[in-house]
Amino acid sequence: MAFRSPTLRHVLRQPLSNPRFCQRRWAQVQDVRFLATHDAQERILAKYREKLESKAKQEGVKDISELKERHKDKINELRQQAIVPGATGPLTPPPSPQGASPSSPSSKAQSPWPSPPPPPSPQSRNAPPPGVKTLNSFLDLPKIRELPEKEIQALWRLRHASNPQSIHFSVPATTFRSLLETAKRHPSFVLPVPREIPKESADGVPAEGETQQAAELHYLQFAHPHVDTTTLLFTSLAEFKLRGEFASPHTTITFHQELADSHNLVLGQGIVTEGNNVSVDDARWLVMCMQKFYVQSEEGKGREALLHQFTRGDSGFKVERLIDEAEKIL
Repeated sequence: MAFRSPTLRHVLRQPLSNPRFCQRRWAQVQDVRFLATHDAQERILAKYREKLESKAKQEGVKDISELKERHKDKINELRQQAIVPGATGPLTPPPSPQGASPSSPSSKAQSPWPSPPPPPSPQSRNAPPPGVKTLNSFLDLPKIRELPEKEIQALWRLRHASNPQSIHFSVPATTFRSLLETAKRHPSFVLPVPREIPKESADGVPAEGETQQAAELHYLQFAHPHVDTTTLLFTSLAEFKLRGEFASPHTTITFHQELADSHNLVLGQGIVTEGNNVSVDDARWLVMCMQKFYVQSEEGKGREALLHQFTRGDSGFKVERLIDEAEKIL
């Protein structure tokens, strides 16, 4: 026999009354910011009430309220100066006083915000990249433009004469344009530097006091970092094979073309790094040899063919032919 309790089931089926009608709400929502500010003002007023009342009598006003009204502008000014952005004030600059422009001295004195730095001036399209020296780095370009060609060349020699590791020269602009066209087609090449080495005897032992002619190969690279500037780097081929693009050049040559149109003149200068087993005379030879290969002429067809073979990576490129062509320059 199952036990049944209809009354209990009936009670459980009835929905519970809404608890909201049973809850008594005694809590009140208060603006804490108002309470804190109001209490602080009341404490300050109670602390200085006697002094404020005395001050009101001295100035002939009825009570503290009239005293505050009389000095309202000064009170507001002191409050603005005491604002700490983000702590006692918003993270936006306070509005400037009416009638004062943002650039006026009064508004600058009242604003706690530092003026923003001026925007960077846009770089000119003809400005050289960092580290690249133009002709104006060596001579006052606006002044020398007014001088004749011979005087400019004399100034150029004097500018570099004090440095024993310096190379300086001038090239007619028409000649340099031909060189530049070839350099853009053949940005790299190799050139030989004549050397004298001890002559070996039949048994492979160096003969005392006797020498023989040899050649040391050097790798050259052209670059064009600026519209008026072309650079030429010389690196020993052994160094370049060892370090590749991280190889250190022993000679850096720069061609300055700022006077090409006005004076038909291109000025060149370079520095030979010490301690690389390359003398200044060796570097001068390399520059002269480069010019013979890169300035096209009817008598230089063999040199032009070597340039094309080297650029294409042609297996027909022979170092012996390169040395033969270089010897014709002597």
